[in-house]
Amino acid sequence: MADRTGHEPREDALGGTEAEGRHALTVSFGLAMSTQTIKTNVTELPESRVRLEVEVVPEEIERSLTDLARKVGRDLKVPGFRKGKIPAPVVIRRVGRASLLDEAVREQLPFWYSDAIDAARLAIIGDPEINRGELPEAGESLHFTIEIGVRPKAKLGEWRGLEVERRAAKVNPKELDHRLETLRERHGRLENLPDRAAETGDFVVIDFEGRIDGKAVDGGIARAYPLELGSGKLIPGFESGLLGARAGEQRVLGLTFPDNYGNPDLRGEVAEFTVDVKDVRAKILPDLDDDFANEAGGYETLDELREEISKELLEQDERRAEREYREAVVAAAAANTELDVPEILVQARADEAWERMLRSLADQGITKEAYLQLAQKPEEQVREEARPDALEALRREATIVALIEAEGIEPTEWELVEALQEHVAPDESGKIPEPEELLEKLRKSGRITDLIENVAARKAVDVLVDAAVTIPAQAPAKAAGVPATGDQPSDSEEPAPEGAADAGDEQPSAESAAEPTPAE
Repeated sequence: MADRTGHEPREDALGGTEAEGRHALTVSFGLAMSTQTIKTNVTELPESRVRLEVEVVPEEIERSLTDLARKVGRDLKVPGFRKGKIPAPVVIRRVGRASLLDEAVREQLPFWYSDAIDAARLAIIGDPEINRGELPEAGESLHFTIEIGVRPKAKLGEWRGLEVERRAAKVNPKELDHRLETLRERHGRLENLPDRAAETGDFVVIDFEGRIDGKAVDGGIARAYPLELGSGKLIPGFESGLLGARAGEQRVLGLTFPDNYGNPDLRGEVAEFTVDVKDVRAKILPDLDDDFANEAGGYETLDELREEISKELLEQDERRAEREYREAVVAAAAANTELDVPEILVQARADEAWERMLRSLADQGITKEAYLQLAQKPEEQVREEARPDALEALRREATIVALIEAEGIEPTEWELVEALQEHVAPDESGKIPEPEELLEKLRKSGRITDLIENVAARKAVDVLVDAAVTIPAQAPAKAAGVPATGDQPSDSEEPAPEGAADAGDEQPSAESAAEPTPAE
């Protein structure tokens, strides 16, 4: 059974994008709650765990059974009925109520589980233990129980008047130079070199075909493939094997697919690539002068271009500094919070963070094996190192929830609409729905709780920030390191002016880690 770690990312209380898998911010204990299809009752257990008793009403059971019977009936042949037109009661009698009901319950249980968690408004942590109970007779309800960890309750400490450092935003000269160099790269031109041997940094246009034991590698053929030597796009040895080649030359490369290669079937396999070099080209970069500034962004002078990029970099760092300050304020308040977090919950949250990271890496085409090889750490060590971040995340979340309850923080209708306004996207027809429309749909579907809790959390952080005492940072901020597996909100940057500051902030691609070949 899944633990509801598949929610869409949303704006978090600190102003960034919430990592998927974050759960609701409000915990309700000892309350019997219900929807149209289920009823729930929550009982506290030791070590921040709860038992959730769930009742699925008879009408929902019969609906699920009937829907499955209709589906099964499409493929049944029953004398006197046309195929696909067999009534559900006939299918139930012919197949057997018990077997159909068992399958229907198995199909619907994940949805009932999710509805029960939502109805009880639990901030769950870790994997659930589910006891389904006996199948109900006709006209009876289905009963099952869920035992799962929840975010522990916190007792607020002193949160007013906390002294928190805030660094001043600044422009890093190296980042400015990097942006300018990136722009030069974008506006460089390729020049054919018919008589020169290929060097690192040159571009070659190649045809190639890969074979293993004389058989063509699936997808291992390419024509007029452009390749920058030294880019690291292809498997080890491919690019270096073309150094010194000239246009019109053919080379045969014997290469071994790496153990972390994306296609498991090719890992460790030895292949022979026949490569025909069609062209060798060098990238000629423009001079860093006023002409370049005009070509790159329509600026009259290079100084104007530098000034515009500096302005964008400063704005980005101001947003980053504000975010860091908000995080530091929450951390300061959380440090004063009394909270008992069982080790099992810390490990569960660390495991959730690890799984989220794997899904994020997979979206980029990076395998777990490739990441671990880059990190040069075993999986057990990475999981263990995630525990401090997991504990701190739990402390922060519990502190925010406790403040919401203590101060009675509730978002207004306008604040909910405003929050939706930030994320409104066109529907299937291309129409952009009105936020008020979406809000009403969320309210009618019973799914407005997440939005309310998220906006309340953001307001709670605002309360903490307003109550803090800002002091200038005494030391420069540390450089960013390798992302941890815990909740790491990303800094959402504004797009820079066309041709200027948009040249930066380039993220590493999957190619650099997964080493795909043209065959993929």
